[in-house]
Amino acid sequence: MIRIAIIGGGISGLTAAFTLEEHRRTGAVDYTLYESSPHLGGVLRTEHIDGCVVEAGPDSFITEKPWAADLCRALGLGDQLIGSNDSDRKTYILLHGRLIPMPDGLMFMVPTKILPTGLSPLFSLTTKLRMAQELLHPPRAAGADESVASLVERHYGAEMVDRLADPLLSGIYGGEAASLSVRAVLPRFAEMERTHGSLGRAMLAARNRMSHPADQPAPPLFTSLKNGMQQLVETLVPRLNASSLATKTSVQSIHLEAGGWTVSAGLKSDHFDAVILAVPTHAAAELLSISSPQLSAELSAINYTSSITIGLGYNRQVRQSLPPGFGFLVPRSEGKRLLAATFVHNKFPHRAPEDRALLRCFFAGSNAENLWPLSDDAIVAVVRNELQQILGLRAEPLFARVYKWKSAMAQYGVGHLERLDRIQRLRQQLPKLALAGNGYRGIGIPDCIRSAQEAVRQVLNT
Repeated sequence: MIRIAIIGGGISGLTAAFTLEEHRRTGAVDYTLYESSPHLGGVLRTEHIDGCVVEAGPDSFITEKPWAADLCRALGLGDQLIGSNDSDRKTYILLHGRLIPMPDGLMFMVPTKILPTGLSPLFSLTTKLRMAQELLHPPRAAGADESVASLVERHYGAEMVDRLADPLLSGIYGGEAASLSVRAVLPRFAEMERTHGSLGRAMLAARNRMSHPADQPAPPLFTSLKNGMQQLVETLVPRLNASSLATKTSVQSIHLEAGGWTVSAGLKSDHFDAVILAVPTHAAAELLSISSPQLSAELSAINYTSSITIGLGYNRQVRQSLPPGFGFLVPRSEGKRLLAATFVHNKFPHRAPEDRALLRCFFAGSNAENLWPLSDDAIVAVVRNELQQILGLRAEPLFARVYKWKSAMAQYGVGHLERLDRIQRLRQQLPKLALAGNGYRGIGIPDCIRSAQEAVRQVLNT
């Protein structure tokens, strides 16, 4: 029998445990999952307030990445999967204090339709001319890694970075386009530049290849669960062996010895044949500081940012006064602290009754750190003040919830993939050690699930 320690009880650790369950039932594997907090599931937490489904952490996952939906179906949740209301998908950018809709035909900041982009007040004439010239860019040989901002500015100019690239990436990664690696964050862009030169031409070619038959609707951009993302955790945990779950148990150290690993948690130490570290990279670095100082140093060099999410509920009058669409993004040049707001009642209509508006507001990075010492009431006051400036929204919310996530969002800096190569080589020098989570090759729920499944394959050598 192989004994495996899983350290971390977020969705990565839980997926690893679920993947090992069938092996445990046959007697081939035994595992223990350690989680320092009383709760399993990490950032997947949902509250039900006044008929609204309020997400404390991520509200959905990208449909295009199959691993989360596949896990849901394996758990019998296939009939609980719901898609975003893409017929009402409109996103605004705050520009000089006004909400400007992103023009039709923008495929993640790359314009593919001339007329809507040309008529949009979102871009200056200079940027529009850059967009036209960009279609003539020749293929470019792959060079060293660079920031997303560097690539986008080379194609479209600094205005496109400020008004689109940076706000979009802030909403996803909680980071800045000037710091994030284009190869790690937008690998398709790097490849499109190499093969086509012009991102616009490459996107048009990709769109033509991906076109759906007229009688077959395109899949929704986002997928979630009817009762909220915590439903995934609440369904998965009962499928695990209860005696294998050690919550409120913090692991102090792991040591490589006697052909395996000794895991010390509290006053107890246990010996395992393999370890899966499903924790943030800075936590993994601390645990590996003795067994591999070099690996520890590489892991600790991956930075994380904090985030704050605020859920606000309003009445029917507010719902009727808000613009249609999914919500808005705020460029840093606007001088606000708020980075983004989602109109949840539009994005996922079933998450709020018809007489309620549900807003989800987001701070990350230095904006979140600056608000961190404030009380929840003070943070809500900041949000309400900025919503009044942006939307003219003065109404008192029916409810407000503040959720803080310290150092939760991994930042894939320039050179991230090269660092992962070094981490892989160093990890392979340590027998039966695997790494999982959002610090490596994707920060979304599907990425974490995929990384955990791969970690299990590594320790089982399958």
